Amino acid sequence: MNNTRRMVFLALFIAMASVLHVVESWIPLPLPVPGIKLGLANIVSLITIEIFGWRDAIYVVVIRVFLASLFGGVFLGPAFAMSMSGAIASTLIMAYAYVSWHSTFSFVGISILGAVIHNVAQMMMAALVVSSLTLLWYLPYLILFAVPTGWATGMIVVYFLAKAPKNL
Repeated sequence: MNNTRRMVFLALFIAMASVLHVVESWIPLPLPVPGIKLGLANIVSLITIEIFGWRDAIYVVVIRVFLASLFGGVFLGPAFAMSMSGAIASTLIMAYAYVSWHSTFSFVGISILGAVIHNVAQMMMAALVVSSLTLLWYLPYLILFAVPTGWATGMIVVYFLAKAPKNL
């Protein structure tokens, strides 16, 4: 793939991930646990890992978090720090799992792992921001919801990759 084509695809992936991130914040989830998200932007992260590799996936994630925080009005605040830490940690772990364990885990398993790590990193950052480890009591509830949302985003990635042209 030539450099111009690669840059165009990465720009499209950044745009898609940013839109999914913003649209996801508009979706009200009638759940008893606040702060639960679907992780729709993770779909783009996993597809980027598959097509371009982990470095480009990190570029997509970092730019997506910057743009989404600008759109959401939380740039450089605590929500930005939590979002960035979760996004980078989960993308790095998903990329490592893809390279190391792709023969063992499908994209569904890798996505579930990424969702769990995203929540762990976010809660660790939140505990760091407020200087209190007592926030970590909330983590089991987040992980409980990370498994089905990670499963759903992983299934979407599997479906997309099955339908996408092989020369993408």
